[in-house]
Amino acid sequence: MMPFLSDTIARVKPSATIAVTNKARELKAAGRDVIGLGAGEPDFDTPQNIKDAAKRAIDEGKTKYTAVDGIPELKQAICDKFARENGLKYAPGQITVGTGGKQILYNALVATLNPGDEVIIPAPYWVSYPDMVLLAGGTPVPVAAGIDTHFKLTPEALEAAITPKTKWFIFNSPSNPTGAGYTRAELKALTDVLMRHPHVWVMSDDMYEHLVFDDFEFCTPAQVEPGLYERTLTCNGVSKAYAMTGWRIGYAGGPQALIKAMGTIQSQSTSNPCSVSQYAALEALTGTQDFLPENRKTFQRRRDMVVVMLNEAEGINCPMPEGAFYVYPDVSGCIGKTSAGGVAITDDEAFATALLEEQGVAVVFGAAFGLSPNFRVSYATSDEALREACGRIQTFCAGLR
Repeated sequence: MMPFLSDTIARVKPSATIAVTNKARELKAAGRDVIGLGAGEPDFDTPQNIKDAAKRAIDEGKTKYTAVDGIPELKQAICDKFARENGLKYAPGQITVGTGGKQILYNALVATLNPGDEVIIPAPYWVSYPDMVLLAGGTPVPVAAGIDTHFKLTPEALEAAITPKTKWFIFNSPSNPTGAGYTRAELKALTDVLMRHPHVWVMSDDMYEHLVFDDFEFCTPAQVEPGLYERTLTCNGVSKAYAMTGWRIGYAGGPQALIKAMGTIQSQSTSNPCSVSQYAALEALTGTQDFLPENRKTFQRRRDMVVVMLNEAEGINCPMPEGAFYVYPDVSGCIGKTSAGGVAITDDEAFATALLEEQGVAVVFGAAFGLSPNFRVSYATSDEALREACGRIQTFCAGLR
C-alpha cells in the first residue's frame, strides 16, 4: 500500500458486485461470449413519463443548485408516499434526499458512529453495508442467517448479537442478495426484541419494496412497531422499482435531528443530488404507477424459471425468494470437486471463477456477501439470456468430478 494513503483504505475493499460486472464487460470487449448475472440493475428502460419530466426540467432551466438535501416538492412527494404506502407520517423536515440509496445509508452512519460502536448486519448482506460501517469508524457485526432459516435472521440470533455497544441494526427486506422477504409476523418478532433494547436504532433499507411476488405483503419496521418510529431511519429510492439506477436518487424519513445531521454531512461532501434527477424522481413518485405490476410479473416469471433450472443442476440447492430480483443458490454439493477444466472447487469463489472462465457466466460468489458456499444470480436480464446462462451452469455442474 502506498505510504500516503490513509489507514481507512486498508480497512475496506472494492465492491465485489461492481468488480464482477466490470470483469464481464472486459471479457465481452475482448470478444468472449459472456453472460453477466452480477449487476443488480433492472433491464427495463426508465418509463417515458419520467424521462419526459426530466426533459421538461432541462427545458425550464431547472439545472442549478438546489437545497442540499432535496427540493421541497420532492420532499413533500416522499412524505405522501410514506403515508400512502407505509402508514408512516413524516414532515418535510424529516426527509432527506441523496445521490442514491447508498449515500443515504452512508450519511447516516457517518453522522452517528463513533469508534467502538457496533452495527448488526444479518448475513448474507449487501456487499456495501460492512465497508460503509468501517469507513464511518464503526464495527460491523455480521450475524448469520443461513439457508436453514430461509436466509432470515431469527429473533434469538438478533437478541444474542446485541451488546451495550450496539448502535444500529441494518434491516433489508426483500434482501439483496437472497431475495428473502420477512412476513409481518417475522418482522414483529424482531421488533419485539428491539423494543427491549432502546439504545439500538434501526436502519431499514426498503429499496426492493415494490418487487415482491405471489401473495407476499411488504412491511417495514416502524410500520409494524410504531414504538420504534423515533429511532428508525426508513430508507428507499427510485433505482430499482422505477428502473432509474443511473439517475442516482435515494431518500429517507426519520427523526429530524438525525436528518439534519445527515444534511450537514451531505453539505460538505456532494451537496445537492442532480437537479434534473430530482424532478424525474418527483414524477416517478407522483405519476402513473401502472407499469409496476407488469414489471413484477416479468420478474416473477424469470424468478420461477431460474429457480427451477438451477435446482436441476447437480450439487445446487436454490430456495425460492419472496422478492427483489436475486436468487442465492447453495453449492455445498459442488465443493471438493474438480471442474472439467481442471480447477479445484475449494469454495464458492473458485466455483464462480471457474464458471466464468469455462462457461462464460459471471456471478458473484457468496463470500462477498458474508455467507458461503453460495453465489448470487441477478435475474434482471432477458429470459433468453437467463435460460442460456442457467443451461451453462447445468453443464458446468454436470462436468464436476
